[in-house]
Amino acid sequence: MAELTDEPARSLGLRIISPDRPGIRDSHFQPNRTLLDWPPLLDEIAVHLQIDLFRILAVSGGAPYAYVSAWAMPERVEAVAIVSGAVPIDGLEDRRGLLPIHRRMLAVRDASPGLARLLFQIARPFVSMKLPRRIRPLLLKVLQPVDANVLRDSRAFEACFESARQAWRSSARGVMTDAEIYVNPWGFPLEDVSVPVRLWHGTKDRTFAVRLAEKIAARLPNCEFRLVEGAGHYSLPIRHVTEILADLTR
Repeated sequence: MAELTDEPARSLGLRIISPDRPGIRDSHFQPNRTLLDWPPLLDEIAVHLQIDLFRILAVSGGAPYAYVSAWAMPERVEAVAIVSGAVPIDGLEDRRGLLPIHRRMLAVRDASPGLARLLFQIARPFVSMKLPRRIRPLLLKVLQPVDANVLRDSRAFEACFESARQAWRSSARGVMTDAEIYVNPWGFPLEDVSVPVRLWHGTKDRTFAVRLAEKIAARLPNCEFRLVEGAGHYSLPIRHVTEILADLTR
């Protein structure tokens, strides 16, 4: 998905580095991985590339990884932009602000973790297949119009859905571990994230309702909340990427 930032980043003179998480795509699987294991890996990448200071752009499921990096490495992370960001699921009493399919998946996991893992294994051959172009209109019909419209662009569609498909390429284990990280305790308090955070959210985001994002913004001590009228979960990071990057690096 970082391909969608390429042209805007070049126009702003920025360098984008987008590492795969362990077990995702071709990255080696890391057993028993937790969210707290991510900052040391990110630190290794920065040292290898000889980067002392950097800023983080996190879209959707990247949010927890950005928060934990800012919490663990405030001396290196200058600022963070969270766009359509995932929220902590652990302890979330009212799940009505989540997408219905996510609520159903959580219900299955709550009732039978073993069944949830089995379903991930069963799903892998299907979700890792490259979909024929004629199937795309059917997928777009399940999205709200603001997101479907932006994903009718072939480049945007490929960036989003091909990224999701290739996440399963090596095995289902990496995706399952990632899913567990989202629903387990993150391991640190958001209130201790002192790095400046720009929190972007669309009023039409159905994956994570606006009220959930507002609660996260209230917990962050150094947060600027950017509520974008009429933007959806996908349309916000795609249509506003130049504005988001410029704001992050100001």
